[in-house]
Amino acid sequence: MSGERQETEGERDFEEQLRELLAEDAYTIRPSPAPYPAIRRRGLVERRRRVAAAGAALVTLAAVPVGAYALAGPDGSGGTTTPQTSASATSSAKPTPSPSPTPTGPEGPATPGQLLDGITLAQAADGLETCLGDNRLNGSTSRIGAAADLGKADGYRIILAMNSTGDSNAPGDGMFVVAVKEKPHQTRLICNIKNREASGLNTSVGDDLENVPDAGPVMADPNGGKLHRQSMLDGGNWKLPFRWGVIGRVEPSVAKVTVSYGDATLSAALDHGWFVAAGILNQQVTMAPHIKGYDAAGKLVYDSAQDKSYEKTLL
Repeated sequence: MSGERQETEGERDFEEQLRELLAEDAYTIRPSPAPYPAIRRRGLVERRRRVAAAGAALVTLAAVPVGAYALAGPDGSGGTTTPQTSASATSSAKPTPSPSPTPTGPEGPATPGQLLDGITLAQAADGLETCLGDNRLNGSTSRIGAAADLGKADGYRIILAMNSTGDSNAPGDGMFVVAVKEKPHQTRLICNIKNREASGLNTSVGDDLENVPDAGPVMADPNGGKLHRQSMLDGGNWKLPFRWGVIGRVEPSVAKVTVSYGDATLSAALDHGWFVAAGILNQQVTMAPHIKGYDAAGKLVYDSAQDKSYEKTLL
């Protein structure tokens, strides 16, 4: 009996020792709790690293100039393309119009009626340039003497263009162009063009226009007779009908100028200190055009019939 009791107690001791060993092993192999704070810190570090890398990539893209860049095609080959800007990508965007070129050539007259007989401003400007070009080649006959002083066509203003009639001394019809400028000297040109060539150029410069003794508020151009006189030699035998013109200086106080020639009386155009009149003559004449000037109140302030310096007859 005592032997069985000892054996039973020994088994109990063994079982208790076995349980203790199993319990200790269970605690030994049990996983430790997850280190949450350490994992969270590691995640924040990784996240910051990725954000920094993305920012660096954006900076790199911004630093690359807009232009062509390489792309890999489906087959791995490289291709080149150009990115569209907002202007090119939007089909409805309208291109900014480029500024119109600055017009060149002489200015036109104050009224359309100063370009007569179907002559356009372009044709008159071409005629003026023809005469100036001929003058540069052959020298000026004006008081200033130097051909270069007449300047270029774009410095002038055309105040009259009309047909010209040939005569026994200078046969062949053509075109008269009258142009003026203020700087560097007051200048007036009467240019005759025939068959697209200069046939004659008359100039008045400086003192010829500015310092005329006893000049009134209206002054007919002293060399303008070629515009209303068909010929010095064929008096009484002019070709009719005849296109005529009259030009001259006028002061600002003058509001109206009339010109009577043959059987017609016309109101002249006032153009920046000049008066211009033109008409058609249907009869032989011996008297020069009769010119009158009026102020704003309608008062007569000039009458060529009373002007001692004005040639009143043609013969």
